[in-house]
Formats: sequence, C-alpha cells, structure tokens
Amino acid sequence: MCGISGWVSYQRDLRRERPTAEAMNATMACRGPDAHGLWLDRHAALGHRRLAIIDLPGGVQPMTEHTPDGDVVLVYSGEVYTYTELRDELRRRGHPFRTDSDTEVVLRGYLEWGAELPERLNGMFAFAIWDGRTDKLLLMRDRMGIKPLYYSPTEDGVLFGSEPKAVLANPLVPRTVDLEGLRELFSTAKTPGHAIWAGMREVEPGTVVTVERAGLHARAYWRLPAVEHTDSLQDTVVRVRELLDDIVCRQLVSDVPRCVLLSGGLDSSTITALAAEQLRGRETVRTFAVDFVGQTENFIPDGLRSTPDTPYVHDVARHAGTDHQDIVLDPEGLADPKVRAAAVRARDLPLGLGDLDQSLLLLFRAIRKHSTVALSGESADEVFGGYAWFHDPAARDAGTFPWLAALERQHGSGGASVLEPGLRERLDLRGYLARRYEEALAEVPHLDGESDPLERRMREVCYLHLTRFVRMLLDRKDRLSMATGLEVRVPFCDHRLVEYVFNTPWSMKTFDGREKSLLRAAAGNLLPRSVAERVKSPYPSTQDPAYVVELQTQVRDLLSSDNSPALGLLDRARLRQIVAAEPGEVGTADRNGLERTLDLSVWFDLEQPTLDLGSGA
Repeated sequence: MCGISGWVSYQRDLRRERPTAEAMNATMACRGPDAHGLWLDRHAALGHRRLAIIDLPGGVQPMTEHTPDGDVVLVYSGEVYTYTELRDELRRRGHPFRTDSDTEVVLRGYLEWGAELPERLNGMFAFAIWDGRTDKLLLMRDRMGIKPLYYSPTEDGVLFGSEPKAVLANPLVPRTVDLEGLRELFSTAKTPGHAIWAGMREVEPGTVVTVERAGLHARAYWRLPAVEHTDSLQDTVVRVRELLDDIVCRQLVSDVPRCVLLSGGLDSSTITALAAEQLRGRETVRTFAVDFVGQTENFIPDGLRSTPDTPYVHDVARHAGTDHQDIVLDPEGLADPKVRAAAVRARDLPLGLGDLDQSLLLLFRAIRKHSTVALSGESADEVFGGYAWFHDPAARDAGTFPWLAALERQHGSGGASVLEPGLRERLDLRGYLARRYEEALAEVPHLDGESDPLERRMREVCYLHLTRFVRMLLDRKDRLSMATGLEVRVPFCDHRLVEYVFNTPWSMKTFDGREKSLLRAAAGNLLPRSVAERVKSPYPSTQDPAYVVELQTQVRDLLSSDNSPALGLLDRARLRQIVAAEPGEVGTADRNGLERTLDLSVWFDLEQPTLDLGSGA
C-alpha cells in the first residue's frame, strides 16, 4: 500500500521541475513511510511513497521496464490478491521476473495486455503507467473504488495523486471551491468523479483514464451488471461461504504483521472467525476494537445503536481464540484539536463526523504499533442489505437516497443546519440531491422482464448503496488508515462477491425475515450465538457528555475570536444557542453542527481555500 503522484506535460521539460514533483510526492509521506522514489523524463514525472507489504526488498518503485521504443514506468498503490496466478500465466507467456512483488506483476501485465489489464486483476488498486513508447499516461482504479486516485487536467497534460493534497501541491492548481463543490461537501451522497475542488476529478471506480497529446478520455471497464440468478437458496448460501473462504484466504497474504478490526457485529466477526479458522495451528489472529471510557456501563440505546459493542467483541474474541486488545479512548483525547486537525488533514475535507473520524484515527494509530495490515468488515451492510432503512418502506420509497430519508427523520438535517441561511438557500441541497438521485437511478441495470415492484426497487436501493454510500465509507477508511501507515483490506468488496449478491433476489437476501440473511446463514456456524443473532449496530460514537462540553467550549472560543473564515459560512446565532444549551439538551443534529463548525475552521487553516460562490450554479 502506498501513495502515488505525478505530472504529465507535453509542452514542458519536467526534468527541470524536480522540486515541484518532490513537493507533490512529499504530501504522500504518511501513506508510504518506508521508502520514496521519483522518476523524471522530458514529459512525465512519477512519484511514489511506499508502505512495504509484499516482497519488502523487491517492490521498490517507480518500477521501470526499458524497451527499445521507450521506458514503461509504473507507480502503484494497493494489492492484487491474484498476483501469484497472474505471475505464473505471464511466465508461461515468456515474461521474466526479477522480484516476488505484485508490483512487477502489474507492470508486466500491462506489457502483455495493455489497457485491458485491470479487467484481469482481483484486488484494491490505483496506479499510473507512463508508456514512453507512445507518450501516454494511463490511470487505473479498482472496481469498487477502494483505493483513491485524483487528477486535474492542465492545458498540456494532467496532474494526479492518491489524494487531492498531492495535486494541490502543484502551483498550477488553484485552491478553489465553487458552489457545486460546497453542495457536494454538505450533502451525504458521494457523486462519482467529484473531487470538491474546482477543476479536479476523481478517477471513477472501474475506470481507465488515458492522457495523450490529443487530450484525455475515460473508459469504464467494469460496472455492476444485472444477471439472472438461477441458484437455489441452499446453493446460494453455499456459494457465498465459498467466496468468503477464498477471499479471506487471499487477503491474509502479507509479509508483515496482520490483524482484524473487530466490532462485535456480524460482519467483522465473520472475517475474524474465517481468519482464525484458516490460520489455526499456524498463527493466532490479533484483533483490535475501539471503546470509550465508561461506554458499556453507561450505554443508552438510541435510534441507531441498541447495544454497546464491547460485550460482543469479547464473545467473538473468546470464541475464535484471538489475541485481542481494546483501544479505550477518553473525551479529552477525542476532542484534542490536534487529533481533529490530523483527521481533517487526512480526509482533505471538513465532513463534520467528529468523534467518528477522530476515534478511528486514534484506533489506527494504536494498531499500527503492532500490525501493518488489517482486515475489516466494511461494506457488508451495503452488499447484503444490513441497514435498517433497507427494511423501512418509508425510507425505501421516500424518493431520495434512503439513508438520507432515514437519518433526516431521526436526527434532522445534521451539520448543514448550522450553515448561514442565505448560503443554505443558494446551495439548495434538496434540489442538488434530487438531481443526483435521478442521475443515479438512471444508471441502475435491470433485467428484462423484471416485473416484481419490490424486487425492482430493491435492486435500485442496493445499487445506490454500492455506488454512492459505500464509497464514502471506503474513502474514510482508506484516508484515516493510510494517514497512520496502516493498510486496511475489505474482503466484502471483492467484486465477485459484490456481483453475485447484487444479483441475488431480495427475497433470498431476507429469506428469514431479517437483515443480512445470506451472510448470517453462510457464516453463522462460525460465531457465538449472541453475535449471530445481534441486530446491526453502526460504528460507535461516544455518549460521554464531557465530549459535548469540549465541543461547546471550542466553538464558543471560536465565536469569541471571530477570526476564522469558516464563520462566514455559518449561522452564528444558531451556534450561540447550541453552545449555551445544557450538554444533555444538545441533540444529534446540533452536535453534528458543532463538529462541522470545528472541522470547517481547521480546514480553512490547513488548506486556505478560495471560495467562488458565484459559480457552480
């Protein structure tokens, strides 16, 4: 796992631009603390920061293949889980190998298959290949968008990087956010390809972007297909288990210490149990969980979480025989402005998730002291239909993204509620989300003759989650983990599993009248009964009132200083009401507003953005 950056210019000699290329690459230092490299030629500069996982001495990048017609150079972030099979195939085709790394497999795979390479890969990846034989750059991203990749076209080429900060380090890119960028920032539905910053784009999942002298064009090599499901229920359960066994086996491959993120829910517990089963007799699986001081003893059920995680975490750890450690956090650590700044810096965005981001960052920091690779249960809810709103007709049929309907009904409009009223009116987030929703619906693949209204609608709901909602979570997990030099793998995002379950009828996904029926049936025999029967509970949030007091104090100080540009976007009168309230009276929406306020202030300090509120209408 690594960070990449680069610059292609057909009108400059980039050999003279080393300081700028190095500055772009330096922004990726957290993603790759083990090594760095830079390759410069007349029209291309490629940078790499390495987190060594596979073939520690042999996977050095940028990796170059010299040919009579020009160099072919690769910078690569991610893991290809089928690299050993691909290497065998390429050897049979006559390719020699100098290393045991998956990086060389990707490079030689390109030499053999060209732009069709990603269709042969199973993994999480984002990479750039400069083909000096044709003076072309190819940017390629995995099917589910697990690994990020951004680019900004220029007058004579392109700039790219694993994160926006790498692109913004080049003086050719203005740090401008227009109205459209703010709309995307304050909505809760990630638009494919959008990067917030004016002129910047994200390589869409399952896409190859080609840059050449004549310009830039994108080609989708994968989109979720609609395929008739012909397996019986029993065969479907067996197939899901077979896929999970194979996926976890592949994703446990590592030359560095590994572990599993364990929350005590069905998803992470399944990954933990499968890993323990596969490594039994060879290695004890390490597991880590986040907890908060006093959370279990003082837990209060709310609209999203009915039980605390820790008792279930411990049940799984005992059942699977893992070497387990709870990472217990206190309100002062969660509210530390330095931790908030690190989280906002990692994500490049002021998303207002507050303790959800800060606790995850602190968890990853603690894990990194023991492990370099972690497996996560992320994305099972989107794949198998685990969220409560999948099963709520009011949210399902609300005419918008179901999660927005459910969360707004429970908690109001969240962090956007503290925006300055005039700005809120100009942004027209409801209108923006309505347009994005219609765009998303138009993409959904359907089977010919798909006549059952519920089955048709649930195909749409599943598609929305797999192409919009899950990408927000994957981006969060990647950014916060890589900010600590930890690689997180997501077995439930294997495209074979995603395609198979996406095309399984909703009646099978809920055959026992519960959420995630297929996953529970496929893995239930591996788990303690308490966990197999547990109702979905999202990533935990601290309930300690001391944390709210810290938020109120920091926002009160911010309002008193009156020197943050962020305040120009905010409803100061509303914020004064929230900071004056008793902590117990601060509801979820108001707490989210405090988090958004502090994140915006940090973001303005870090990024120094220029707001163009006259464009992007």
